[in-house]
Amino acid sequence: PTRLHRSADQYLVKRGSGLTVIAGYPWFTDWGRDTFIALRGLCLATGRLAEAGRILSDWADTLSDGMLPNVFPDGEGEPAFNSVDASLWYVIAVHEYLEAMRAAGEAVSASDRQRFEATIEAILSGYDRGTRFGISCDIDGLLWAGTPGVQLTWMDAKVDDWVVTPRIGKPVEVQALWINALRIGEHLSAQFRDLRQRAEASFAERFWNEDTGCLHDVVDVDHQMGENDPRVRPNQIFAVGGLPSAVLAGPRARNVVDRVEAQLWTPLGLRTLSPDDPEYRPQYRGNLLARDGAYHQGTAWPWLLGAFVEAWLRVRGGSPEVAEIARDRFVVPLEEHLNEAGIGHVSEIADGDASDSPTGLRQVPRGCPFQAWSVSELLRLREITQGSAARNRSERLTRG
Repeated sequence: PTRLHRSADQYLVKRGSGLTVIAGYPWFTDWGRDTFIALRGLCLATGRLAEAGRILSDWADTLSDGMLPNVFPDGEGEPAFNSVDASLWYVIAVHEYLEAMRAAGEAVSASDRQRFEATIEAILSGYDRGTRFGISCDIDGLLWAGTPGVQLTWMDAKVDDWVVTPRIGKPVEVQALWINALRIGEHLSAQFRDLRQRAEASFAERFWNEDTGCLHDVVDVDHQMGENDPRVRPNQIFAVGGLPSAVLAGPRARNVVDRVEAQLWTPLGLRTLSPDDPEYRPQYRGNLLARDGAYHQGTAWPWLLGAFVEAWLRVRGGSPEVAEIARDRFVVPLEEHLNEAGIGHVSEIADGDASDSPTGLRQVPRGCPFQAWSVSELLRLREITQGSAARNRSERLTRG
């Protein structure tokens, strides 16, 4: 763990007088979505609570119309807000930071707490009334998002005018984030309680796909009521794990986890599309068009394993014994990767299939060899599957 903790330091860098997270080396800068996801492992799982507070406080200054930026361009350009989920991940990160401070017996100043709470309320209110890129709350309580030509979810590959996975409508992981954010927000303002209850009821009614035995990836595709995308993708796992509370439980939650494991799990991450899909791309290689065409069409992403393993534990009761099985089955293979690309780090992506590897036994790692949220999720996985942390986490998962 010490080596991986040292690796985490390399992603925490100064921006002006503040602190931020570099998404990956050698070619990424600081991205909002990546920062808030990665902060949970890089800072909270390693006890860097002061750094987490500084980062979250600095990002609060960038709030605009209920949104936080997705990226700050090089030079003097204006920040880009093309993300529906970055602001919701911020709400999750703040909540988990405050919980970590409470558990550590550390005090949060009144001014910082007020700042965080005001930012959360502004995000939820902004999304409720409507903001950029068609982001708004529908009458069913779920979150609309998307306009043609703009990539808003984490599946954001775009080549010229071609958005590879537009996912316009109501993406499944966005609803899981939205419901979790509303659950957090209702402790600040009662106005979010009714909205949360409506969203939960709609999610349960509208996302289950009886034909596939798991969740639709997007409902109301292209803002057309009743048009659903049934492709089997990993985004549905966030309805069961990876967030403070699950929005799906019981046999359906177990079905989702089992389907994701059977069709999407690999030792280096979850595939972004089922191999059974005709648009599945098993390798990430070729020219820019070919690579971006595979980026979220089969390529495996290590950062998704955090949510997957949490979900896997949750549907099995989360006992220390189950956590040990999960560690041997899912964490150890990822730890072996620490010695094969960016030494001591976890790569951004890997091929969906192993058939193109020199040995034919293991996928080829691709993309950035040093990726913040990949390292972060391995740190979180170690926390939830080892020792006393596993026992404590299992109790929380069972209650959740």
